[in-house]
Parts: sequence; C-alpha cells; structure tokens
Amino acid sequence: MILTTKARYAVMAAIELCEAQSNQPINLAQIAQNQDISLFYLEQIFAQLKKSQIVISVKGPGGGYVLAKKPNEISIANIINAIGEPIKMTRCTPEIKVCNTKNKTSKTKCKTHHLWQGLENRIFEYLNSITLQDL
Repeated sequence: MILTTKARYAVMAAIELCEAQSNQPINLAQIAQNQDISLFYLEQIFAQLKKSQIVISVKGPGGGYVLAKKPNEISIANIINAIGEPIKMTRCTPEIKVCNTKNKTSKTKCKTHHLWQGLENRIFEYLNSITLQDL
C-alpha cells in the first residue's frame, strides 16, 4: 500500500489545526503556506473533511477551519477514510467478495487473499490507534 499524497496532506493539515493553541480558526491559505501544499488541492481535501465531520468551517472575517472533535477523538484512520482513501491491500471488490483477476468468471479468492487482508487489517488497526493528540 502506498499512501497517496491526498492522504498525507490531509493528515498534515489536520495536525496543523490540532497545533493551533488558541482554537481560533485557521484559514486554508495559511495551512497551504505552512505545509507547502497547493491551496486548490487543500480546498478539495477540506471539503471532504468537512463532509465527514472532521473539521468545521467558520465563516466571516477571521474565519477558517477548526477541528470538529477533540484531537484525542480523531484517529489517522478517520482522516484517511474521510477523504475517500481506502486502506486496501487486496484486489477484491467489496460488492462481490472475490478477487479481481483476469479470469472474470472466477468466484473464488486468490491464494494470497488472507495474507493481504490480514496486513490490511493490521495497517487499519495501527492507524486507528493513533490520534491527532498522539502526534
């Protein structure tokens, strides 16, 4: 599994919000500059974080974003899932519960399915055990 840029940026930006000592909203331009992330890309990420209730937007002068929950209530897995980046090691599709192989008529899982599924579960458990407060 390779963590995408989108997932890494989402975690970096969430940490930036977490570090705001005053709980004052931080605007995306400031996060973009501090983390060297494209503002346009950050806007897309924050739209998804807001939809998943990881962040709250504050309108008006001095507006920006704040965390929707306490830092110890937001895991890294929550952030990655919020932006639609699955923690996935297998080629299986959830709808049909079989591996996506060249043999489209096969209704069985590949021989290494349980190996990769186990790794996927461990990665999720690890990322779910780390909160923004921990970082």
